[in-house]
Amino acid sequence: MATTAPTGSPPSQPSLTHPPPPRKLTTVKALSESPGLSSIPSIYTFPKQPYHEPVSDTKEPIPTIDFSLLASSHPDERSETIRELGKACRDWGFFMVTNHGVPERMMKAIIEACREFFELPEEEKRGISGKHVLDPIRFGTSFNESVDEILCWRDYVKIFQHPEFHSPNKPPSFTEIALEYSKRVRLVAREIIRGISESLGLEKDYIDETLNLENGLQLIAANLYPPCPRPELAMGLPPHSDHGLLTLLIQNQIGGLQVQHKGKWVNIDPIPNSFLANIGDHIEILSNGKYKSVLHRAVVNNRDVRISIAVPHGPALDAIVSPASKLVENLGNPPAYGAMKYKEYLELQQGTMLNGKSCLERIRNGD
Repeated sequence: MATTAPTGSPPSQPSLTHPPPPRKLTTVKALSESPGLSSIPSIYTFPKQPYHEPVSDTKEPIPTIDFSLLASSHPDERSETIRELGKACRDWGFFMVTNHGVPERMMKAIIEACREFFELPEEEKRGISGKHVLDPIRFGTSFNESVDEILCWRDYVKIFQHPEFHSPNKPPSFTEIALEYSKRVRLVAREIIRGISESLGLEKDYIDETLNLENGLQLIAANLYPPCPRPELAMGLPPHSDHGLLTLLIQNQIGGLQVQHKGKWVNIDPIPNSFLANIGDHIEILSNGKYKSVLHRAVVNNRDVRISIAVPHGPALDAIVSPASKLVENLGNPPAYGAMKYKEYLELQQGTMLNGKSCLERIRNGD
């Protein structure tokens, strides 16, 4: 016999069998422009933990690589620069690149084109929003807004540039500027990767050929960090390392990038007409840990809009990345990382919350 609930008791609730509807999120740009905004919603508040460690006051300068010497036809100049490049990869994982040959007007033009994109009406930007990491154009906020428990104070657009070129239709100038910029930056990146290959004791074209960089993935990842009324509570991006081989970054002369060096956070001040380069997880894998990708983060401020444009360069999507055989053939130096297709690594990293080097740790052997 069925029983009835006592008078005044709420009826029993059926168990949920469907996931809750996805959150409908505003962009950080729209939120920051809210009239009278003096605080931030709790979902943007990061707990006090490693994200808020004090910044080091180190006077140790970040390494600088003169690209013109790396590309020099004089063997002595080039070999010395390769030695410096190897030291920069080993000691910092980050370095400035000067005399790279990309015109300053072109660097300013791509920053302006990205600024104009972020100024488009919200519905136009959302209209091109891809959902998957391999969608060629994705606009969004935070890092992965569908799974992030705490949201980043950041909007972004990510656009595949190679092996197939893509571009949003607006602003009108974007396509032409992005096409020329990505071509020029790609030439710089491939020469640096050749130098890294030699610095590891490998053939100049080992990385290029082994990972099929002729069809390697290149994208523009433009980030907008609007002013935040409580910057001490928020993060533009929490500590993370980059996928791929090499990222080349420029910004609009507003600081905010911090790099972990010798266990402390270091402010990296922008240098006009230079690239900030950093090696990615797949250089760490290929070098069997000799060179390590480095944690970095983006902090925000309450005054200025910061725009950064990162151009990551990776292997071909179907390339399988593993430690170079020449670096592990010694029995005393076994492979520290498992082999994985680059496409699968991308999906693994981009499909979860951003959390340090957790993705790389998952393929580390012996863990």
